[in-house]
Amino acid sequence: MQMKKLRGNLMLLLTALIWGSAFVAQTVGMDHVGPFTFNCVRMFLGALVLLPVIAWREEHNPANKKAHGLPENGSGRVLAAGGISCGVMLFLGSSLQQCGLQYTTPGKAGFITALYVVLVPIAGLAFGRKPRWWVWLSVAMSAAGLWLLCMTGAEGLSLGDSLVLLCALAFTGHILCADHFSPLVDGVKLSCIQFFTCGVLSFIPMLLEHPNLGAILSAAMPILYAGVLSSGVAYTLQIVAQKDTDPTVASLILCLESVFAVLAGALVLHQIPTGRELAGCVLMFVAIVLAQRE
Repeated sequence: MQMKKLRGNLMLLLTALIWGSAFVAQTVGMDHVGPFTFNCVRMFLGALVLLPVIAWREEHNPANKKAHGLPENGSGRVLAAGGISCGVMLFLGSSLQQCGLQYTTPGKAGFITALYVVLVPIAGLAFGRKPRWWVWLSVAMSAAGLWLLCMTGAEGLSLGDSLVLLCALAFTGHILCADHFSPLVDGVKLSCIQFFTCGVLSFIPMLLEHPNLGAILSAAMPILYAGVLSSGVAYTLQIVAQKDTDPTVASLILCLESVFAVLAGALVLHQIPTGRELAGCVLMFVAIVLAQRE
């Protein structure tokens, strides 16, 4: 049992590393293609990677076909509705994030995006869920951290930071949407449909960027990293790992995504944060961890 927990925690650590460093891949990729082109190709790749995973799971566990005790004629509609709904929210969040990365650093984007962890319990007020006192403390700490991290000039929040902050709001909606549908349907299938939906929605604005095959091939490595590893592989690792580890421990390990984003930005792009920005990162990280206290 201890070995299973250790294996699960290591898999989650790898997931956080992949997700955090993906912010660098997303930034580098836009040296060649526009944000919607990047997301369109990335999301289709993520969906395609999950197709063999779905086939393998059903072959080795036929019970998955009738999981959750739902009628077959009803579960398909719920799965489609959930996948499309989550895909729309994913499109909003990923589009805002990808556009914001044109004007801010991967490290800042990683920490600001992670604010959805604090925002989700606040949004729960709309559904009659009253947050505990430490969530409100997390909000105050994250606001202070955001000020230290982003308000470094007289102009206030930069365009990139503002877009990523809106992205955190969109991902809050995505989490609430996934929270509603994931207990009702197969999680991997839900994710696959949401990736396809996001890819389709990204296709229309992608045409306005006038993409060409040469530019896409020039961005092949960042797109493959974000699409195959960050979307397909990392999501599958998370699903498998969380079966063998404590949910609270899992959420705390995944918080390291934002830390890895800063480290990857410093190592690969040489974007070294200032002391003030590091203080903001520390405050926001503590706020994110505190918000997940049970």
